[in-house]
Amino acid sequence: MRNLKLFRSLEFRDIQAPGKPQCFSLRTEQDTVLIGSEHGLIEVDPVVREVKNEIPLVAEGFLPEDGSGCIVGIQELLDHESVCVATASGDVLLCNLNTHQLECVGSVASGISVMSWSPDQELVLLATGQQTLIMMTKEFEPIMEQQIHQDDFGESKFITVGWGRKETQFHGSEGRQAAFQMQMHESALPWDDHRPQVTWRGDGQFFAVSVVCPETGARKVRVWSREFALQSTSEPVAGLGPALAWKPSGSLIASTQDKPNQQDVVFFEKNGLLHGHFTLPFFKDEVKVNDLLWNADSTVLAVWLEDLQREENSTLKTYVQLWTVGNYHWYLKQSLPFSTCGKSKIVSLMWDPVTPYRLHVLCQGWHYLCYDWHWTTDRSSGENLSDMANVAVVDGNRVLVTVFRQSVVPPPMCTYRLLLPHPVNQVVFSAHPKKSNDLAVLDASNQISVYKCGDSPSIDSTVKLGAVGGNGFKISLRTPHLDKSYKIQFENSEDEEVNPLKLGLLTWVQEDVFLAVSHSQSTPQSVIHHLTVAPSAMDDEQGQLNISSSVTVDGVIISLCCNSKTKSVALQVAGGQILKYLWESPSLAVEPWKNPGGFPVRFPYPCTQTELAMVGGEECVLGLTDRCRFFINDTEVASNITSFAVYDEFLLLTTYSHTCQCFCLRDASLKTLQAGLSSSHVSNGESLRKVERGSRIVTVVPQDTKLILQMPRGNLEVVHHRALVLAQIRKWLDKLMFKEAFECMRKLRINLNLIHDHNPKVFLENVETFIRQIDSVNHINLFFTELKEEDVTKTMYPPPVTSTVQLSSDPDGKKVDLICDAMRAAMENINPHKYCLSILTSHVKKTTPELEIVLQKVHELQGSAAPVPDAVSAEEALKYLLLFVDVNELYDHSLGTYNFDLVLMVAEKSQKDPKEYLPFLNTLKKMETNYQRFTIDKYLKRYEKAIGHLSKCGPEYFPECLNLIKDKNLYNEALKLYPPNSQQYKDISIAYGEHLLQEHLCEPAGLVFARAGAHEKALSAFLACGSWQQALCVAAQLHLTKDQLAGLGRTLAGKLAEQRKHGDAATVLEQYAQDYEEAVLLLLEGAAWEEALRLVHKYNRPDIIETNVKPSILEAQKNYMAFLDSQTATFSRHKARLLVVRELKEQAQQVHLGDHLRIGAKRNGRSTASRKGVHWRIWPFWRH
Repeated sequence: MRNLKLFRSLEFRDIQAPGKPQCFSLRTEQDTVLIGSEHGLIEVDPVVREVKNEIPLVAEGFLPEDGSGCIVGIQELLDHESVCVATASGDVLLCNLNTHQLECVGSVASGISVMSWSPDQELVLLATGQQTLIMMTKEFEPIMEQQIHQDDFGESKFITVGWGRKETQFHGSEGRQAAFQMQMHESALPWDDHRPQVTWRGDGQFFAVSVVCPETGARKVRVWSREFALQSTSEPVAGLGPALAWKPSGSLIASTQDKPNQQDVVFFEKNGLLHGHFTLPFFKDEVKVNDLLWNADSTVLAVWLEDLQREENSTLKTYVQLWTVGNYHWYLKQSLPFSTCGKSKIVSLMWDPVTPYRLHVLCQGWHYLCYDWHWTTDRSSGENLSDMANVAVVDGNRVLVTVFRQSVVPPPMCTYRLLLPHPVNQVVFSAHPKKSNDLAVLDASNQISVYKCGDSPSIDSTVKLGAVGGNGFKISLRTPHLDKSYKIQFENSEDEEVNPLKLGLLTWVQEDVFLAVSHSQSTPQSVIHHLTVAPSAMDDEQGQLNISSSVTVDGVIISLCCNSKTKSVALQVAGGQILKYLWESPSLAVEPWKNPGGFPVRFPYPCTQTELAMVGGEECVLGLTDRCRFFINDTEVASNITSFAVYDEFLLLTTYSHTCQCFCLRDASLKTLQAGLSSSHVSNGESLRKVERGSRIVTVVPQDTKLILQMPRGNLEVVHHRALVLAQIRKWLDKLMFKEAFECMRKLRINLNLIHDHNPKVFLENVETFIRQIDSVNHINLFFTELKEEDVTKTMYPPPVTSTVQLSSDPDGKKVDLICDAMRAAMENINPHKYCLSILTSHVKKTTPELEIVLQKVHELQGSAAPVPDAVSAEEALKYLLLFVDVNELYDHSLGTYNFDLVLMVAEKSQKDPKEYLPFLNTLKKMETNYQRFTIDKYLKRYEKAIGHLSKCGPEYFPECLNLIKDKNLYNEALKLYPPNSQQYKDISIAYGEHLLQEHLCEPAGLVFARAGAHEKALSAFLACGSWQQALCVAAQLHLTKDQLAGLGRTLAGKLAEQRKHGDAATVLEQYAQDYEEAVLLLLEGAAWEEALRLVHKYNRPDIIETNVKPSILEAQKNYMAFLDSQTATFSRHKARLLVVRELKEQAQQVHLGDHLRIGAKRNGRSTASRKGVHWRIWPFWRH
């Protein structure tokens, strides 16, 4: 869905040369043009507009003096550093333009009609006057000569075994005699010059020749190989024209055919069979096709046509049409009308062999034109909901408009068509933000037709519905209507005749103001014109646009872009300079565009697509070259960009790595964009997505999430880029437009938790608004089912850096529980009957599902008598619950409510056998209430509730209760059920203590025994754990005798000594066993010297010092000294080993360093000799 737009034009008028031009060629390295006339050859430089060389051929005798000579071909030969010229008289000349030397390398007595070089300039083919073809090498050595007319079909002749012959086919009403009718061959067209036409395939392996057959008088196309072997002959085609062009890619050969009511451009395959066609927009015998030319990359076919004389004194014109193909449909993208009289008659034209979209035109009055084209997508630039995301495609005198907001119509179909009286050259949409759907069309007659959207007083016959129309359908589309057509009034009408594209880069900047650019004829300057509506033409059907003011700019302007928000206009000059055009100021000044640093912006390479955008708060110029290099101001951001588009605050790009990336420009910088587009950067899922190979951006639907891409073959694909989707959802949520956000998220599979997590506080404050907007029980239930504790703004969809939303509303509360409670309260307030199922879902989705409450609500529904509008029956509610909860689990929870009616209702929905649950329920109904509930809780394994109910059944059930307590270790819960002074409490405590003893928790067991009054068991427990203080306390309560207490003390002291608690053991022996001597020995064993001396002096036993204390101290000192000697010896041994290891390591390092220096000296011996100084940097080979 792209159009060909004029990039720039170059014009060289009135070239000073004798005679009339006949043909021309290009010197690509010198950027000059070689023009041949009946007097000779001249070389002109169209950039500086001067004649560089002039080679007269008349004086040398190669052309006659009477002016009847003709040059049939010119070709620059890079290997010979000269130019090859062929004359109609038969001479082949080599001309050195540097030395002006002429050499006749050969001559054909019968004359030469065509000279054609192969693309690789290895072979040259000559068509002679004797109807022969001569092939020579680049050194002009003849290879072979063949007759141009051949009776044989060629090497690729088809083989048939007789099946499907014409004689065996059914011929309908024509009868059987139609099988034997001879095919009549029509003669060549009346205007055919009967000259042979030669064209080469792009790789030079084949060439095709179109000639008039002398037997039939009709044209035929023969395909020859590089070895001069005939390959095939075309099938008989009535009305075949002389024009011939082989597509450089090698697939098709283009020619023309006159049919009874139309004229077509037809295509042949290499085997000579027809393969497709398209119709030219002219009537039969209205025009003739002079030539067909493919551009270098096979994307554009130029058709050179000329009017035929049909009436006397009629104005004849010549047309150059540019055709492209997409989705098997041929589009007429440009039509350039030239006059056939005077200086503007076209003599020859050709595509540039290096620059694919550069077209060279030579006119009869020594007038040279050069047009540079580039691809562009004409789309509306609005950013609000009123913009319909229009894209216009030029197709001859039709403009195909597709409205992507309402429907995605694949080309060549469209939403509606605009029918113009002349072929269209350019389409432009209004830059006004509120009128972005209005468009203006510039046609080949330099007339601008303005179409505006809105109510039309009558049906516009120039607007036709496309693929959206049809019988029985109501069209909701509002099509534009033709407001008025304006004729551009030029100061010099001759300019329009000589250069049909005098005005380019048309831009609609204001309601009645257009900007257009024209280029100077004699100097490298451009003029910016303001086209305004003439006041006298406001009410006329045919309006007029006057050039109200003009501004001259040094340099050739190649692009013009306007920012619809800021009204800024940026100009790009051919040298790369970016200029800012102050079109709204009275002075109409032009100043350099400056970057944030204050320096003028200059693109290193000319950019074919330019846009203005705010990057990081600064207005910048974005440019994309035809070599996929992307610039922001004068910084190259990436070199693999195939297309880009600016929408709101986003920059979208497609790359050669088959990805589409989206960046937010609000807080972006050039460095972040460069890093994001680098090949090594691993982007997150939000900014990058894979696309089909060769995808290009067509448009972005404003205030929506649709991104339209076009594939290389022409079909469209709609994608919802995750960055655009999330940005739009965030905007909707900020505006509390929950319904739009929810529908988008549901359709595009965005996690619904984002509705809450984007701004939890705002959501919880507007829960009622959310429910009223959604207004669907199913959608609310869907929202509940996707809830989870994860914060998706931190994991799946991280917000932009500048986002200031609150990420958490209550750090202590649980997210799912908060949402469920808040929404349940809101739904109960709005309409509890309508949202009954959603209320049940809110209970089920909580962190701990409240199934008992849910079942109770279902039971209440069953008991409600009077029906309520929008109410849900109990059966429907229960059936809905079974979608979330397993039926067996629900059965158990219903049993836990002790409501047998509810149990029966749930059991009926389960797969349980009534023989299984009915006897069980009947047995339960016969039990006493507390024992019944105990049985149910025990069945449901709710043992805490079970012992609570069993404790209320009476003392006779206590043994059963105690067994359950022991079995399930419910001692703590059971002790809460009985008073501390009861026998049941003591029994449970004793059982609990014994359980703790089995778990080797002796001290807690002793405490439990002591609390229950079982002091003997408590004493045993304290003795087992060595808690001597607790044991002695319990012993005091047992009233032990003095001997028993002494024995207990010695037992405790022994256990404490085993635990190396010598101080505690000595205290027990001294105070409770009255054995201070044994206490002193224990203190000496534990190295408590001071405490031992205290007891010695307390009991006045100094003899113990000599007998026990001193020997014990000396023994300890001996042991410490032995340990110190052992550690000293170990340290000395390790120290000596460390010194040896360090010495060996240093020696090894020196050896390796010497080897490295010797190798480096050998490698750098030659280079270091010429250096004044060498600085060595020694890298360590060992790391400590």
